[in-house]
Amino acid sequence: MILRSAIAAIASVLLASAALAAPALKGDIIVNAAVVTVGDMFDDAGLSAEDALFRAPKPGTTGTVSLADIQSAAARIGLGGFDARGLDAVNVRRAAAIVDETALADLINADLVSRGILTAGMSANTMFTTPIKTINAENVEQPATVISLRYLPGTGAFSARIAIAGQDNPIDVSGTIELMIDAPHLTGSFAAGTVLTAADVVLRPIPLRYAESTGVAQLDQIVGKALTRQSREGMMLKPSDVAVPFTVAKNDLVTIYFRSGPMTLTVKGQAVTSATIGAPLQVLNLMSRRVISATAIAAGAVEVTPAALTLAGL
Repeated sequence: MILRSAIAAIASVLLASAALAAPALKGDIIVNAAVVTVGDMFDDAGLSAEDALFRAPKPGTTGTVSLADIQSAAARIGLGGFDARGLDAVNVRRAAAIVDETALADLINADLVSRGILTAGMSANTMFTTPIKTINAENVEQPATVISLRYLPGTGAFSARIAIAGQDNPIDVSGTIELMIDAPHLTGSFAAGTVLTAADVVLRPIPLRYAESTGVAQLDQIVGKALTRQSREGMMLKPSDVAVPFTVAKNDLVTIYFRSGPMTLTVKGQAVTSATIGAPLQVLNLMSRRVISATAIAAGAVEVTPAALTLAGL
């Protein structure tokens, strides 16, 4: 009698455990793959979690599965009873990655980068022949990939075939690509002779074909150089727009140095012309009122050679 009671108690516990472990139907679900598995559809799916029940809807769409269909699919894979939780249907939504014009343009540009056509300091404006409708691709790391790309640098025309994850057939797109290059532009209006700093210049993209025809200065060719003419805000800078700053500018007051052996003579003067360091210029001796030839040696300082004195004197 005692043994019979013990067996009954154990059986009751086992039945209760089995009941607790029975799969339970979920509510509305979201899946990423092309099939809906037992683990997607049920809590406590156990060893059957990876088994496929039925095909998922297309990416970005939702399908409704009735309780009868779920029971039929579960029976086909040997899944016995489950807790329906009072549900008579389940909505299954398949997640999607959005592929639009921007995504396709980025994909094409990345291909141009891999070919070395787009390099540092360059970008591309990609324009499609026909508008691209938004595409729902499978929600994976790479929802779209370039199968082939044909690009003609002379005209900028391109055609490409793109594979879309979750779709059986690729798509074909075409259009034009305008290569752009960063060029320095002034952030303000400045007078001729202004020595430019990094804050005075901003890089903005311009068409590469225009840059090739006019010439574009590099940023390191601009900063620290002086404008050769008065310039307005927003102007693109060309190499001819800047020059090495004058060490001595016209009308600057300078000290004129004459050295002969251990002897050094100095006299006040005024620059008649401008010069960079080491370059010749004309200077007015304020004492003798004579114009002599000298060499700029530093800001506010010029040097006269003995040969120049032979001709003009201090």
